[in-house]
Amino acid sequence: QLSVVESGGGLVQPGGSLRLSCAASGFTLDYYAIGWFRQAPGKEREGVSCSIPSGISIIYLEDMKGRFTISRDNAKNTVYLQMNNLKPEDTANYFCAALKAYNFCSPSRSMYNFWGRGTQVTVSS
Repeated sequence: QLSVVESGGGLVQPGGSLRLSCAASGFTLDYYAIGWFRQAPGKEREGVSCSIPSGISIIYLEDMKGRFTISRDNAKNTVYLQMNNLKPEDTANYFCAALKAYNFCSPSRSMYNFWGRGTQVTVSS
């Protein structure tokens, strides 16, 4: 069965850091793009970042550039989202999703084949 599982969320103070993991099971990341999304209470799920097998990574929102970094370790079949200098507005449930594609990814939720259940990130003092 193909699946992705997120981990690494938690409670952190403003300015702190977290590293989220998205572990793939039942398939190899060599042929899949992985996207990170987040959803805050009362808001739409939005694209955060994606990693493409060809080596390209994208951070979608200007506010996240310079703070968030996506990386992948194909040997561990895992994609990471490193989040630094976290702000209260980063509080959300963070999801990863898999898209069978080698050369592209998308911030559109409908493009993705399957999703994890999410990991909660809370930024608060």
